[in-house]
Amino acid sequence: MTARATITHINVSDGGVPKLPIERAVIGTLGVEGDRQANTEHHGGPERALCLFSLERIKALQAEGHSIGPGGAGENITITGLDWDAVAPGSRLRLGEAVLIEVTGYTAPCYKIEANFAGRDFNRINQKTNPGWSRAYARVIAGGPLLPGDVVELLPPG
Repeated sequence: MTARATITHINVSDGGVPKLPIERAVIGTLGVEGDRQANTEHHGGPERALCLFSLERIKALQAEGHSIGPGGAGENITITGLDWDAVAPGSRLRLGEAVLIEVTGYTAPCYKIEANFAGRDFNRINQKTNPGWSRAYARVIAGGPLLPGDVVELLPPG
């Protein structure tokens, strides 16, 4: 069975956070064309080409009193309607018609996103302390064009 979802935001920056929404993107092996990472030791590269996050998780965090919004935690792709608990290392997703990605790991939060969290507790989205609340990194298997509103498919294993 394939879960279906959509992209709500595609976010980029010239390095750092927040990443701001754009109307269309081209995805390549290093992620969203035009996006930069300020710290390439911990972000970016082929195994961390895209950072993904769930709009439902963002809304739940807002309900807890955090000021986070799409792109505020540095994610490139904000997705709605996806079972976020099923997004784990090894998962493959199709974004739009052409883009195919594979989740490579969870994203460790850092102090640069602390302004998004009540009490500056950026570890609220740390996979080690709050499983299921982390952003995810992915590598790009096949690139192509991408738009907000495009369908996201969580592909079956194998």
